[in-house]
Amino acid sequence: MTTISEISSESSTESKTPSTASMNLQQAINDALRLKMAEDEHIYLMGEDIGTLGGIFQVTAGLKAQFGEDRVIDTPLSETAIVGAAIGMALFGLRPVVEIQFMDFIYPAADQIINELAKLRYRSGGQFTAPVVIRAPYGGGIGGGVYHSQSSEAMFLHVAGLKVVTPANPVDAKGLLIASLEAEDPVLFLEPKRLYKLFKAEVPLSIYRVPLGKGKIVRAGKDMTLVAYGGTVHVALQVAKMAAAEIDCEVIDLRTLSPWDESLVFESVSKTHRAAVLHEAPTNCGFGAEISARITEEMFTELEAPVMRITGFDTPYPYALERIYYPHPDRVFRMIQNAFESRNRDAKFEEATSCKLQAPSQNPKR
Repeated sequence: MTTISEISSESSTESKTPSTASMNLQQAINDALRLKMAEDEHIYLMGEDIGTLGGIFQVTAGLKAQFGEDRVIDTPLSETAIVGAAIGMALFGLRPVVEIQFMDFIYPAADQIINELAKLRYRSGGQFTAPVVIRAPYGGGIGGGVYHSQSSEAMFLHVAGLKVVTPANPVDAKGLLIASLEAEDPVLFLEPKRLYKLFKAEVPLSIYRVPLGKGKIVRAGKDMTLVAYGGTVHVALQVAKMAAAEIDCEVIDLRTLSPWDESLVFESVSKTHRAAVLHEAPTNCGFGAEISARITEEMFTELEAPVMRITGFDTPYPYALERIYYPHPDRVFRMIQNAFESRNRDAKFEEATSCKLQAPSQNPKR
């Protein structure tokens, strides 16, 4: 099995075939689907408008023309039916890939995902697997408002048997999706729509895997750990750059949310002794709460301050105020800066007001 770390450039100077190509997130996901469909005839794509239209974000563009309408299937507008059909196909040996147009539309299929798909291996005592990948664009960034911008990942992180993955860059997107397409358990593959065309990177043209369940330190630091995923990884990197003169931030991209890389986060926090978790979803019962709780449970005596959660708000996603709702770099930087300033003020106050106890005199005067 080839992993991303094992990919090297062509050693032959005579070869004119490029080993990488410049791709954005959308193109990298498309390339992963194309390569795996060519390799494995059991992979079928299903979703609303994914064939002729290529999907609302053009992620599946060109695949119907290459693989035919029998393998790239335009479905009726029914998430329940789409996921239900995918479960049946998986039971008969196929590997369906489902597209939910927006994560906001996934709720009608929640029963199929939670009570059927995620429990098939357990209920059958391992006799059946459910190799279904459900792709869903999530989060804001396109002005979609309340019904096209939700980040409901926490709802599915509670479900045993379901892996949840989200990439933050094109290279990881391709490798994570290929690993998901080869998994025997169902995978909810969340695509941060604000990143689809935001930037490009050099992506290997070959098939490679980014292991599920493994996070990555994308910026080393010593003063504070910023834990992020999806679009907020880039926010964390911007904040780390803004704060570099006074606060040296280490940035972790989780990449997989279930199972998440606890050991990587704990190792980082043991070095920095401070942590903040960033995500776009609301604060209440968001994934940041679980990460914060686990850090506090395991590392309470090593923390110099409570774990911060810097998130969206506990409101519907607004149409006109995305910049305010989303954890914008300015807001994140102010919160981190204020936390450190408070620490310094407290330290100075404690030093100024402390008094040393003097030992009693050996010969006290009466």
